[in-house]
Amino acid sequence: MQFTGAKVALFLGADLLVIQRDDKKDIPFPNHFDFPGGGREGAETPLQCVTRETFEEVGLRLGEADFVWSRQYEQNWFFVAHRPPSDTRLIRFGDEGQGWRLMSPDTCLNNPLAVPNFAIRLRQYLTEARPAFDV
Repeated sequence: MQFTGAKVALFLGADLLVIQRDDKKDIPFPNHFDFPGGGREGAETPLQCVTRETFEEVGLRLGEADFVWSRQYEQNWFFVAHRPPSDTRLIRFGDEGQGWRLMSPDTCLNNPLAVPNFAIRLRQYLTEARPAFDV
């Protein structure tokens, strides 16, 4: 399976966990709000990649049952996972980015600092799945 990386729109209850990217001119979308995830290592599957990256970036361990939606977009995978809001207390922010926060899906979609292609993918999920947010 050919792919270079994977991201996850991670809902903690009704809110999304977003990471504010570093403000460096040499990275794509500096200072923007991003989702956990990143580049593939070795022979990882897309799910292995995104679960490893999520643990490295925010300290949360996602299980296969947490994932509710996925789609491959060219060389990258985009996942959606749902966890209870109580997982917020388990977050341990890693060394990439400026920080994290919870954000409603509407706020994320309308934020000028949202990474554009991930906002498009999130909107596609919300349109197709119509989640109830009663995690």
